Amino acid sequence: MITSIFRKSTPLNFSLVVILMLVFFSIYQFQDLSWVNSFFSILNKAGLFCFVVASVFITDFVAKKNGLSKDSTYTIFFYFLLLLFSPTIFDNTNLIISNFFILLALRRLISLQSLKASKEKIFDASLWIFLAALFHFWSIIFIVLVFISIIFHVSRDYRNWMLPFIAFFIAGIMFLLFATVFNLNVVDYVLKSVKINFKIDYFTTNYQNGALSIYATIALFFLVSMFATLSNRPQLVHTSFKKIVASFFIGVLIFLISSNKSSDLLVFTFAPLAIMATSHIELPQLKLKQEMVLFVLIACGLFAFFTQL
Repeated sequence: MITSIFRKSTPLNFSLVVILMLVFFSIYQFQDLSWVNSFFSILNKAGLFCFVVASVFITDFVAKKNGLSKDSTYTIFFYFLLLLFSPTIFDNTNLIISNFFILLALRRLISLQSLKASKEKIFDASLWIFLAALFHFWSIIFIVLVFISIIFHVSRDYRNWMLPFIAFFIAGIMFLLFATVFNLNVVDYVLKSVKINFKIDYFTTNYQNGALSIYATIALFFLVSMFATLSNRPQLVHTSFKKIVASFFIGVLIFLISSNKSSDLLVFTFAPLAIMATSHIELPQLKLKQEMVLFVLIACGLFAFFTQL
C-alpha cells in the first residue's frame, strides 16, 4: 500500500512530501520559540527550509533526468526519511548550503555522460564544489568526483584537466573579496576549517548512537544491493551509478575527518543514498519485500527523529 502511493510522480505526491517535511521541520523548530521574536531569525528559518526542499528536488531531478530512477516520488520520500536521522540538520545553515552547492555540482557531473558542453559542466561543478567548501571546508573533497568524471568521459582533452584549477582560482578571488568586505581574518578562518578529527565520540546519548548505528545499517543494505545488481542494469547508467556510489563514500569520508563532528555531517550522503534506495525499491521483486523495506525505513526514521528531540 505504501509503495503504491509513491510509485507515480504526481503533484499530490510532491505536495505530500513537502508537507511532511514542513511538519517535521516545525516540530524541531518549535522546541525553542526564541527565534519567533526576531524577523531576521524567521527569515533565516524560512530560508533554511527552502534550501532543504530545493536539495530534495535537485536530487529527484538528477535521478530522473539521468535514468537513475523511474517516474516516481520514491527519491524525494527517501531523502525526507533520511533527514529524520539527523534532526539537528534543520539548524545547521552552513551544512545545508554546502550540501545544496554539492548537489548542484553533482547534477552537472552526472549529466556529463551526454558529452554535451562538457567543459562548461566541469567548470560549473568545480566552482560549485569550491563554493561549498567556503561553508564546510572538507566538502572540497568532492573535487575528486570531478576528476573521476573527467577520467570516465573526457580525459583525452588536456584542457578539461585545467578547468578545476581555474574554478579554484575564481572561487579564491570571490572568497578574498568577501573576507575584505566583512573584515574576515583569512588565515584564522582557514586554520580553523582544515582541522581533522577521526574520533567518533561526540555522541552524548544512547539514542544518538542508536540513530547512527541504524543509519549505517540501512546505508550498508542499499550499498550492497547496488553492488549486487549493478551488472543487471542498463549499460548506459553504469557510469552514473558509479559516480553516485563514489559521492556516497566521499560523504562518509567527510563525516569521518571533520573536526566539528555531528550527525549533521551525514547530509552529504543523503542524496546518493536516496538514489540508491530508490534504485533498490524499483527492482522487480515481490511487493511484500518492497513494503517491508519501506515500512522498516519509516519506522527507523521516526524512531531516530523523536528520540533525538
